[in-house]
Amino acid sequence: QVQLLESGGGLAQAGGSLRLSCSASGTTLSNHGVAWYRQAPGKQRDLVATITTGAFVAYVDSVKGRFTISRDSAKNIIYLQMNNLKPEDSAVYYCRLPSLEIWGQGTQVTVSS
Repeated sequence: QVQLLESGGGLAQAGGSLRLSCSASGTTLSNHGVAWYRQAPGKQRDLVATITTGAFVAYVDSVKGRFTISRDSAKNIIYLQMNNLKPEDSAVYYCRLPSLEIWGQGTQVTVSS
């Protein structure tokens, strides 16, 4: 059974940084494209960043230049490095394997002004 587990969320001040991790069991993440999403209270779940099996990355405009998605194949983890955080980045962050339609349980990120 494939499972995803996010970690690394928490409370940060505006301008600060957090690094989220998405680890997997039951599959090798390097064989999949992986996406990070986020959902703020009362809002829809939105795509934030993606990384393909070939390490091509893409970002939503609002996080370009601040967030970096990366892959550590040896550890079977996908990271989302978030720098220069803003209060509007506050949300529950989820990782997803689109090829298997699997989501993690999410990790809360709260950015104070």
